[in-house]
This record gives sequence, structure tokens and C-alpha cells, in this order.
Amino acid sequence: MSEAWAVVLLVGAFTIAFKGAGPVVLGGRALPEQLSNAFELLAPALLAALVVTQAVGSKDGIVIDTRLVGVAAGVVAILLRAPLIVVIVVAAAATALARLL
Repeated sequence: MSEAWAVVLLVGAFTIAFKGAGPVVLGGRALPEQLSNAFELLAPALLAALVVTQAVGSKDGIVIDTRLVGVAAGVVAILLRAPLIVVIVVAAAATALARLL
């Protein structure tokens, strides 16, 4: 077995154990309110981190390029309350246009 597969299996086993530990530890009790509020903020924080990483990140560090034009166009489309598919198309078209120019 290669090292990569060993890591995949180890991470998979840890994930299953971690997900299973929640119900076992809580035993049907509700989470404290502060912890519940913190969990509600995890998804938006992770999404924001992914957007920033993909928009300005590269293997060499922070890069400012045409991807930010697409992000800005997407933000404008969101502020105008466009449907999600329209936001995606607008962002992709703005990035493509910026790269063409």
C-alpha cells in the first residue's frame, strides 16, 4: 500500500470516528446556545475562505488578476438580487471578458 492510500484511509477513519463521536458524546442533549451559534457561523466562514483562496490565491502567494473582476461582478449581481445561475454566468462572463482584454 502506498503512502497516499494510507493517508486516505487514515483520514477516512478519523472522519467517521469524529462524526460518530458527536451523538455518542451528546447522548440526545442539545448543544449549549453559544456553541450552537458558533456552528451556525461555520458554513459562511468556510465558504468565504474558499472564495478568497480561489480568487487571490496561487502556489506562489497572493495574486491580483482577472479573477477579481469576476468576483466583483458576482457581488454586484448578488446585490441586485439576481438568481444564483445568473450570478455564476455574470461572474464567468466578466472574468472571460477581462482575460480577453
